[in-house]
Amino acid sequence: MKPQNYNHLGLYKSLALGCLAMLFAATPLLAQPGTKKKPRRSLLAIPEVERSEVICFALYTVHDNTLKLTAQLYPLESGDDRTVRLEIEKDGKWVEVAKTKVIETGWTAPFRVENWDDTQQRKYRVLHGPKASYEGIIRKNPVDKDEIVVAGFTGNSIQPAHGGDISRQDLIDNVNRIDADVLFFSGDQVYDHNRHYAAWLKFGRDFGEIIKDRPTLCLPDDHDVGQPNLWGENGKISTLSGNADGGYRQPGVYVQEVERAQTSHLPDPVHPRKIGQGIGVYYTNLNWGGIDFAILEDRKFKSGPAGRVPKQGPRPDHIRNPEYDPASVDVDGAVLLGQQQLDFLDAWAADWHQAKMKVALSQTIFCGGAHIHGAANGRLHADMDSNGWPQTGRNKALKSLRKAFAFHYAGDQHLATLFHHGVDEYRDAVWSFCVPSIANLYLRWWEPLEPGANREPGSPEYTGDQLDGFGNKVTNYAAANPEKMPAGNLLNTRAAGFGIVRLNTKTREITMECWPRNVDVTDPSAEQYPGWPRTISQFDNYNPPSWGQIGELTFDVDSPVVQLVDSANGEILYTVRVNGKRFVPGAPKGKTFHVKVGKDSPDTIVIKDAQVGSPAQSVKVK
Repeated sequence: MKPQNYNHLGLYKSLALGCLAMLFAATPLLAQPGTKKKPRRSLLAIPEVERSEVICFALYTVHDNTLKLTAQLYPLESGDDRTVRLEIEKDGKWVEVAKTKVIETGWTAPFRVENWDDTQQRKYRVLHGPKASYEGIIRKNPVDKDEIVVAGFTGNSIQPAHGGDISRQDLIDNVNRIDADVLFFSGDQVYDHNRHYAAWLKFGRDFGEIIKDRPTLCLPDDHDVGQPNLWGENGKISTLSGNADGGYRQPGVYVQEVERAQTSHLPDPVHPRKIGQGIGVYYTNLNWGGIDFAILEDRKFKSGPAGRVPKQGPRPDHIRNPEYDPASVDVDGAVLLGQQQLDFLDAWAADWHQAKMKVALSQTIFCGGAHIHGAANGRLHADMDSNGWPQTGRNKALKSLRKAFAFHYAGDQHLATLFHHGVDEYRDAVWSFCVPSIANLYLRWWEPLEPGANREPGSPEYTGDQLDGFGNKVTNYAAANPEKMPAGNLLNTRAAGFGIVRLNTKTREITMECWPRNVDVTDPSAEQYPGWPRTISQFDNYNPPSWGQIGELTFDVDSPVVQLVDSANGEILYTVRVNGKRFVPGAPKGKTFHVKVGKDSPDTIVIKDAQVGSPAQSVKVK
């Protein structure tokens, strides 16, 4: 949860601010006569650029042989052409592959090129008018690489008090040093609540150098869409200060502009539709390098707590009463991901075509990931801005994710953490890595009042098995807690940084790295935050301590897809592409399962009523 402005904003004032924001978005910011320009606003001044420099940056993805690229332009003048062209280099010559009209609200130019050959790397350039040109590289699909590297970022504050005015060059240099295959910006790319366009241009100036040459995934979060917290509630209009009643503070057209800028280059939405105020839906998946990424919207459909749960603090979303019953806030009808998004996750979990590993990307993690908020004395019992609430929705999401042995990568919390989630027992679901903020404006600490149980030898007392403020089972393995009395370098004392996840499709190992700012990650003497790096197996994402093992299966083909289906009710326990020709299925004791197998799809039952302790078997895969 972030700090809020408690001046009440009525609906009409909200609409007026949104309209003014759109008006200013196309106009360079000028200081009024006799006034002194504030540093925050000067950072967001839209520069007057030459017509040859009117293309600020470009983002792209390639999925299922379709290239989607969005070019972001500075404001065009009245006589400027509204057509933008996309060319690629073939045999030393530039060839036009697409052209598009500029969308003037937000000045974006989205391209779509089908039948894209992702086995080749191509230079591209975006052209406007007679002079403007912006060049980059469309990478080939790295299916031949054993390790896919995903650099993760969150919390791009530009406020000097947070270290936000410090150059991002260290981040740029490190992405180039590791040659990241994918960039993941989990949210809060923009921290100005009324001028997304101006702030987005600055984001592009800061990060365009690395974005232009590799697939980039952006998930707009609360600050991106112009509010302190977000419970989107299917696009309703929020009228309560702090927005805990659910919905959006800014008009729908403002939110649409934000999502067009940040997400129109993503693969096509799985369930394209309009929700309240004409706001779209973008959740989808990206298959790249043998990794299938689920791109989630974990706040767009979430219910607001105000009016739904008893108020137990000065704010409707903060619980200050340590004696409260967590079950009392898990109210009927409260939604997290929503049923359609859960249906998508279940289908995604069972589909392993061209995939060896699964990763879920979202704005934040599925628990209350901090005990202290804002200042060292700001202990908070539970925060409904976290995905620990509503608990039923949280558990549904984790149950869907673990069916795919999916690793979870997220941000937002202003505190880097590493959790192994539990639903029915500790450590029976997926692992989550929350990356640190680029520049940290609102400090948090993971500091339980009691030491965690079952800690690893020598590990800090804040690690181990705990219940979060909502009674959810979590096991902490690392937390990059900031200093209690920050002093000196803003970025270091405020626990700023970024994350790196290395996904090894050969060994099926996942290595998480958590780095502070202004270090060279390739320097052997550079140190990560305490608790990192950490390596887990893909199969650790669904391996409950209480499970046993079915006898080893030996296959006549390499790495088939295996699915276990409950014999009694037909429910899928999990689906996975195994590693090699041998697999020992884990399963709960006392139940029987049909084992289904196929080269790319588990379409054939090869064993009926298998259970823990069943003998090893050889399986022929059709």
